Amino acid sequence: MQIAIAEAKAQFAELIRRAEAGEEIELTRYGRPVARLTATPPAANRLLGCMKGQFDLPQDMTEGDEALAALFRESRLLPE
Repeated sequence: MQIAIAEAKAQFAELIRRAEAGEEIELTRYGRPVARLTATPPAANRLLGCMKGQFDLPQDMTEGDEALAALFRESRLLPE
């Protein structure tokens, strides 16, 4: 879809909704394409699990601190 910038200003929220739905919106100035609105890939929590398989946690790292041990058990980071 192509739309003039001046017209896009009045419909901005709707154009964003359509871009989120996968439509590509091309903004024009004097009939020439100058920019595109497209959806951004969904943000994933890339931090969680990003080091999986890169190192092993010591088996005794939670010894002496039951609260810490419980947190790790709940997160499933330590093998059972």
